[in-house]
Amino acid sequence: MSFAGSRTPSWAARRAGAGGPRPAAGRAGRALLVAFGVAAAVDLGALLAGWHLGHVIAKPLLMPLLVAHVVTRGAPRLLIAALLFGWGGDLALLFDAEPAFLVGMGSFAAGHVCYLVLFGRGRTSPALGGAYALALLGTVALLWGDLPAGLRVPVAGYSLLLTAMAYRSSALGRTAGIGGALFLLSDTLIATGVAEWPQLPRPDFWIMATYLAAQYLLAAGAIAPAQAYGREVIQD
Repeated sequence: MSFAGSRTPSWAARRAGAGGPRPAAGRAGRALLVAFGVAAAVDLGALLAGWHLGHVIAKPLLMPLLVAHVVTRGAPRLLIAALLFGWGGDLALLFDAEPAFLVGMGSFAAGHVCYLVLFGRGRTSPALGGAYALALLGTVALLWGDLPAGLRVPVAGYSLLLTAMAYRSSALGRTAGIGGALFLLSDTLIATGVAEWPQLPRPDFWIMATYLAAQYLLAAGAIAPAQAYGREVIQD
């Protein structure tokens, strides 16, 4: 009989008997995480320096490296899918055109659906949910009049899905919860840019910095339960 607790995500419970990553996979995972960190540093440095080519080269490498890392850590398929949809959004947003923006938003939305399913039905704070709801209503209301007419409804719908993902991410613990909040912050910065609100210096840097931190923390938070339950499951 196994005791993983009532809050164990179903995918973690299924993996509980598998144990932690093999030593070789662990070394590969660490190397891939370092590669992800290097690519992130190059991308963020390129944005700070205004080196567009560096950004174009580094950005497409980021999510594949993070995916390869989480695969070595025994990541659930839904996490891999969410990160790959994020990669699709990354590629689309390299093109400065409204159709590409909509394609990117759709790809990220599909990733958020994967995350929502991954988070399962774990407990979350009602107070936190209320705070996220107020933030959603306030942000959409403030942005609505400044967004291009053709983007208002898609942005509002996407914002609802994104906010739900950010709120539900806390079901996997603090690490994933912070990741969800940072994802919301990153995309809010994009939306304020589309609405032509005043921006911080080098806004693309802040958008990418919060986005990369978000994806990494969501991935780390999603992997941790599977590995913890894999080590601690009790059998009799």
